[in-house]
Amino acid sequence: MGHHVKLPTVEELQLPADHPWRNVPKIGMTLGLVCFAVAWFAGGDHHQFLFAYLAAFLFTLGLALGSLFFTLFQHAASAGWSVVVRRTAENLMAPLPVFILLFLPIFFGRHELYHHWMDLEHAKHDPILVGKAPFLNEGFWMIRAAVYLSVWTVLSWWFRSNSVAQDTEGGEAITRKLQVTSYPGVIAFGLTITFAGIDWAMSLDPHWYSTMWGVYYFANSIVSAFALLGLTLLLLRERGVLEGVVTKEHYHDIGKFVFAFTVFWAYIGFSQYFLIWYANIPEETMFYSHRGGSWSNLGAALMVGHFAIPFLFLMGRSIKRYAPTLKAACIWVIVFCFLDIYYVVMPTHYKYGFSFGLTELLCLVGMVSIYAAVATRFMASAALVPHGDPRLKESLAFTNF
Repeated sequence: MGHHVKLPTVEELQLPADHPWRNVPKIGMTLGLVCFAVAWFAGGDHHQFLFAYLAAFLFTLGLALGSLFFTLFQHAASAGWSVVVRRTAENLMAPLPVFILLFLPIFFGRHELYHHWMDLEHAKHDPILVGKAPFLNEGFWMIRAAVYLSVWTVLSWWFRSNSVAQDTEGGEAITRKLQVTSYPGVIAFGLTITFAGIDWAMSLDPHWYSTMWGVYYFANSIVSAFALLGLTLLLLRERGVLEGVVTKEHYHDIGKFVFAFTVFWAYIGFSQYFLIWYANIPEETMFYSHRGGSWSNLGAALMVGHFAIPFLFLMGRSIKRYAPTLKAACIWVIVFCFLDIYYVVMPTHYKYGFSFGLTELLCLVGMVSIYAAVATRFMASAALVPHGDPRLKESLAFTNF
């Protein structure tokens, strides 16, 4: 079937010279820096800024990491259907090196964010923190952060640069090379995202622990990235880009991924809650006791908005194949993925109830703007589809049954 598919020209796979997204890098970078400056200088409360910044950082980082995971497992599975959408995922993971710079405010503000265990004078009087000191200590925390960011940078650079190189070199050698390196890549990814979630989110409350936390952050990152992948492709389609290359068959599969990992997130979230509720150990239950009052309203909203509504909405086949409904679902899921991260981070600062103000909004807009600026810069720098991949015909001919 793939032999009868008409291959698009290289020009048809490029972001057009007059496409408005070519202006996003300058606009997004400027907007992002302005938002951060206003949030820092006009807000007045630097403690609030750091927590709002951390929430925005973890959410946006999850978008890039989820896109990296999509790229890794497509190579590991030697998937043919996803070739035409894989470059978009590669572009969405490409900003990962920039998160080294975006991490700097967290690094310099670490004593405010993680003062419970970084304050040695305080920690030495707490037997729980003394027991966790071999892992939760400032020096080891900084080393681990450097390892995480370095691994993600290398992985994103390696897979995208080789994919782009294949556009000119062609052949199967690069395909085999990327498949072989994807296996250790998946392992490295799994370990780093797990411990990063522990170091940067769970350690905000160092007395609390959950053995499922790394998977929980992974699940939220994956579903948000799949939703962003679908939304990005749909927005490109609205501007006439990749018309006839990315079809409703591919959107259908992306919709299935969003649906499936929404269920996976709910499964992990419920499992974590159920085990904590059943054991009823104070060191575990404190996570939910600290999120009482008006925070419990957000917790209930997550159960409905992050699971029940997208689960029921995306269950139908036609919803995932119709652009407007899939687009609405992707936007909805992304919003609730951020609210989930916000629910994790901000109660450590707002101990007495839910709040979302200008500082939080500016940090979120600033982080997303810089991320979008870098991602669209990569979109403009190479073809939007890996046209040198030998499985391109298979992907163009892909049909759901």
